[in-house]
Amino acid sequence: MKKFLRNSAVQSLIASLLCILMGLLIGYIVLLFINPAGAWDAILDVLKNFLKTAMAARRLKLLGATLVRTAPLLMCGLSVLFAYKVGLFNIGAAGQYVAGVCASLYAALAWGWGWLPCVLFAIVAGALLGMIVGFLKSYCNVNEVISGIMLNWIALYSSNMILMTQKQEASHYTLKLKEFAPQAILPSAGLDKLFGYDKVSIAIPLAIVLAIIVHVVLNSTRFGYELRATGNNRNAAKYAGMAEKRNIILTLIISGGLAGIGGAMLYLTDIEQWSVTATSVPGMGFNGIAATFLGGLNPIGTIFSSFFIQHITDGGPNVDTNLYCAQISDLITSIIIYLCGFVLFLKTAMNRGLDKSEEKKVQKAKALAAEKGGEK
Repeated sequence: MKKFLRNSAVQSLIASLLCILMGLLIGYIVLLFINPAGAWDAILDVLKNFLKTAMAARRLKLLGATLVRTAPLLMCGLSVLFAYKVGLFNIGAAGQYVAGVCASLYAALAWGWGWLPCVLFAIVAGALLGMIVGFLKSYCNVNEVISGIMLNWIALYSSNMILMTQKQEASHYTLKLKEFAPQAILPSAGLDKLFGYDKVSIAIPLAIVLAIIVHVVLNSTRFGYELRATGNNRNAAKYAGMAEKRNIILTLIISGGLAGIGGAMLYLTDIEQWSVTATSVPGMGFNGIAATFLGGLNPIGTIFSSFFIQHITDGGPNVDTNLYCAQISDLITSIIIYLCGFVLFLKTAMNRGLDKSEEKKVQKAKALAAEKGGEK
């Protein structure tokens, strides 16, 4: 049994489930304080999301809408995960996501590019921001968290200025791709008919494939081993002949590219338009941090955690606004997402508990052996 509990995947699953349950419990307690009459129903509404709808066709459409937003969230999660595996905390994924949005939309609306070059341009834009963070980290010893946060705001306001030229006349939102750049909309490959929702695209299977590729690269290639070795100990990696500065820059380039493609995956579906008056960085990049840790820092686990986070986020608006204010759904989902960050803490606590249990057994065995030796 203890050997089973020592398994990293099992620990990640148990820790993630505990975080989810704690989040739901705290959210339920908050709802009880506000209005106990509908607290239980509100929690169920958040968890049900599309399952609350009786019509099968409507359920499939709502599921499709959740999956559309899951794909970019997964890419932001993979961006944070890739850097974290190399000992870097890429909080700049939010800005790299914004850079990907800006690049893909501008290329589509201003230059009339098709969806594939728009996606590639988004990857380049995100990778460029990541490269700046990596360069500052490697050659100027600037903490990647500080430079990443600063670049988030630079990316946001730069994107607003660039996309200002592509906005609707009577609105502060960018032009709709369906009307002005239909060639840039991601193809559906028949998924739109399956879900009955025209926004569902190849972004969903593409994101899953990329998650598998990241898993293989990090765990089954020499390149991935060198990156992880650099993250564990830069000096040791340098002594072993590895180019630690190059590895750090390359890691953040890849990480930025993953976040950049996430921005393209959402906005090239034409599900929404960018607001050129935005004053806050989109939460997608920051939610990717929660998805990474809830998924146990595993690319495959991040697929499921990303879906769960988006599932409860989309289920939030189902809460009865006659009993609670409209923001209460955001509060519940925020509590759950916040507690996702405690997955590593719980895994550490589990390992310590198992270590103490084994230590007690060893001491008990030694005591019994000493008693038998004394009797002789």
